Amino acid sequence: MSAHVYITYRELDGGTGLEITDAIERRRYSLLSKTPVTPTGIDTDEFAFPIDGAVSIRTERLTLPTVVPVYVRDAAGEMIAEAEHFADAVLPEGEYSLELCAPMKIYLRARGPLTLAGDAQQLHIEFDEPTEVLVGARSHHKHPAGTVTTTEDPRDLMAAVSTFGSALKTTTPERSYPTLRGHPPLVELGDELHIPEDLVHPDTGVTIEVPPETGYIFCAAPLVYYLGADLVPGFDARLVTEEGFTFPLGDTPREFENTVEAVLKHVFFLDCITRTEGLYKLNLHERHEIEERVSLDFAALYDQPLTAQLEAYLSVPFETVEPFLPEWKLTSHVSLSPTSVETLPFLVDDLAVVRTPQAEQVAHADAQMALVDEFLRDGSFMRSASSASAAPTSYVKPQAVTSLEQAWVGDGAPLGASKTTTQAFHNHLARELSDGDIDITVVCNDPQMDEERDIVDRVYGSRSELLFDVSIKHDLTTAELADVLTSQTEFLHYIGHIDAEGFECVDGKLDVSTLDDVGVDAFFLNACSSYDQGMALIEKGAIGGIVTLSDVINSGAVRIGGTVARLLNGGFPLSSALKVAKGESIVGGQYAVIGDGGLAVAQADSGTPLLWEITRTAGGETYEINMQTFPTADRGLGSLVVPYIQTNNEYFLSAGDIEPFEVARDELLQLFVLEDFPVRIDGQLRWSSDVTHNEL
Repeated sequence: MSAHVYITYRELDGGTGLEITDAIERRRYSLLSKTPVTPTGIDTDEFAFPIDGAVSIRTERLTLPTVVPVYVRDAAGEMIAEAEHFADAVLPEGEYSLELCAPMKIYLRARGPLTLAGDAQQLHIEFDEPTEVLVGARSHHKHPAGTVTTTEDPRDLMAAVSTFGSALKTTTPERSYPTLRGHPPLVELGDELHIPEDLVHPDTGVTIEVPPETGYIFCAAPLVYYLGADLVPGFDARLVTEEGFTFPLGDTPREFENTVEAVLKHVFFLDCITRTEGLYKLNLHERHEIEERVSLDFAALYDQPLTAQLEAYLSVPFETVEPFLPEWKLTSHVSLSPTSVETLPFLVDDLAVVRTPQAEQVAHADAQMALVDEFLRDGSFMRSASSASAAPTSYVKPQAVTSLEQAWVGDGAPLGASKTTTQAFHNHLARELSDGDIDITVVCNDPQMDEERDIVDRVYGSRSELLFDVSIKHDLTTAELADVLTSQTEFLHYIGHIDAEGFECVDGKLDVSTLDDVGVDAFFLNACSSYDQGMALIEKGAIGGIVTLSDVINSGAVRIGGTVARLLNGGFPLSSALKVAKGESIVGGQYAVIGDGGLAVAQADSGTPLLWEITRTAGGETYEINMQTFPTADRGLGSLVVPYIQTNNEYFLSAGDIEPFEVARDELLQLFVLEDFPVRIDGQLRWSSDVTHNEL
């Protein structure tokens, strides 16, 4: 049955459970029941938290098919218990609200007593007798509340950026949770400044003063958003509060960029610590690390206004906090063209650091250099079908940064960064609803490349808990390929040849720019010099994809193609999947993400994609696990992960590396069977389900 345009509910086959689907983000989760259930629609006002639809069911036990964090609150809203792997909690008679951190937010309301019992693979919620359980869910999808029109005048640009804070759902430290940071309003260039009346700016008492120049305005945008600040002209760049506190932000444009980045990360991190005194009183690893190094009373700070918190935070030297910061998800290099302001809301929504471009031009011959050695020793063939190169006309190499990912907003094809366009984000906002299967189309237009086709055919749709509809197509004509591109599909994996004239088909070439529009959401064009055709897909309606910047040899393309397929199937977003896959072949540098690199084809089992690095300890009896987490669109900066190591009882901030764990061989093998995830053993990328007992 349908409960909302985003969220739908239906009985599982046989009736023993409830499937919840997020129709806009293509996410689903099941609550398994001991006996058949029949969902009945109810009013969403039954829940304290905002939801997109709700139903009532009757059951005496619900089982979560995968273990996700569960927070239990009493009738007063106080958090009284939390459950994860190996949970064991018995709660007496009372009214309870349970928050499930599944692929979409799920809330349960019921009267107890109830028991929470879990192992490494499942979590059970049990009642003494058949009980009415109210189920509500909220999509992680975020949509801008309106559109601001601005001119190119710097003061108008400042006014537009100042509206970004209207999207914050709270100005407490809980805004460090991604679900409590709404999407900033859209911005478009026009003839005059117009700000919709319903965009209400929070009164945080914080002002950021900067010289009225485009570079200062763009780079300040993420901090303006996160602090709900006003951005106004000033002779010196500084942060000012209504209590009279001031903090200098640098005397030069480059110093300003560095300082604003440091302030954003510093304040965000300390908010993550302070929020443990609020709605979610969790055992946070980073709090234990930092608490003795700073003289801050986090309990007292939580109840202070934002201005007082800000002054206290900035009394702590950056170098004290810096070693404990999570690795930032994204740094974006944004051209100073006024049109770039239209991309800012999407970058700010990701809490990306914004920098003005510092990049070097790279010749096409240099971009190809890494390819030559591989070609000479491999003996494989190129994936180019002709001498009509479709390579981009210009390359740029952005200045290296420490973020997990980089994005380039401007002219040229970036090396080592995603090519971000406003059109791609708008295409994502316009994405059609779908509560059906995940449609994946694989096209192989050259029999010599059947090896990759066979690999990805085994990978896509291999997860039994998700519904995939995978189509494999061969040797298509231009008309047939055009039909594939214009039909609705979540993901296209193309294997074949592309040149300056377009996709090579059995009867000629197909240039995407000749199509009116496309129905493909995401794509991987594993062919030589597929950048231009990929950009054409974005212009015609696609959201994001992986392309090549120049010629690639077949053997390297097969390795990259197979690895990317498995990572995407496992829930990695486009940018994260390519980041990991690049290390598998010397030709990895020839691949790039274009459009919205945060788009994920499938959901990750654990919510946050993980990469494990496994090394044997010096004694040889145990193993060290180094985990790297990759934020996603719905599990962004500020999200938490709980490594399911039996000795662990802490939460960790997501993004980058987590403190290593040491485990025995038997426990490591048990962890490998919980879900299929990428692991590096002796420097080689493997998958947990493939590692045998004898290999450790």
